[in-house]
Amino acid sequence: MPVVLNTLILLLLLYSLHKLRRAHLLLYDIRDQSRQDNISLFRQLEALQGLYAELGLKASLPPTRGWAASPDFLLELARHARTVRPQTVVECSSGTSTLVLARCMQLNGAGKVLSLEHDPYYAAQTRAQLVQHGLQDWAEVLDAPLRPQSLGGEEWPWYDVGALPGALAIEMLVIDGPPLATRAMARYPAGPLLFPRLSTQAYIFLDDAGRSDELAILQRWQQEFPALRQSARTCEKGCAVLVNAP
Repeated sequence: MPVVLNTLILLLLLYSLHKLRRAHLLLYDIRDQSRQDNISLFRQLEALQGLYAELGLKASLPPTRGWAASPDFLLELARHARTVRPQTVVECSSGTSTLVLARCMQLNGAGKVLSLEHDPYYAAQTRAQLVQHGLQDWAEVLDAPLRPQSLGGEEWPWYDVGALPGALAIEMLVIDGPPLATRAMARYPAGPLLFPRLSTQAYIFLDDAGRSDELAILQRWQQEFPALRQSARTCEKGCAVLVNAP
């Protein structure tokens, strides 16, 4: 009987040590995650401060958390637009990025942003914000409801590209929509529907490029548009940059 009791006590001690070790490991994981979260938050605050400094904004931007583009992605867009000075910028989805790019056009003294937006509520919000910032002459939000598109034998709900002017050479393309919930690989149609309208040396910026859907889209684009050079920028949600360099 004592042997059985001692065995049970030993097993209980071993189990308690196992649980204690797991608790310690969990605490270490929480500590490491907290450090990473703090680093990420600091990076976004730095990017947001850099954005305000570079653009000289006098009114605050809309929130840049949640579904909105992150400050580091917006800063990538602003620096490119200010350096390369594209004349024609097309966006898939409107929002804070529309304000940032419109301000870049204003500072450059030339250029226009055309934003495809399927949601009337968000379209109205972005237009109101453009007016608030005095940027309504540098960007236009186009009502572009999602319509079925037949591509590669599949149906894709995507922006009505008929909203764009016919003769359009896109120098900068920003892809941040439609929403992921629309369907799997929701942003893929930007390739077959807009890439043929790119100018030589056009740049494409894909937000959320760290997600599995966007990684699959990039692979598919690489197969279908091998002339486009793909690279990545370090951003919170991932940023892929494609360059049209025949």
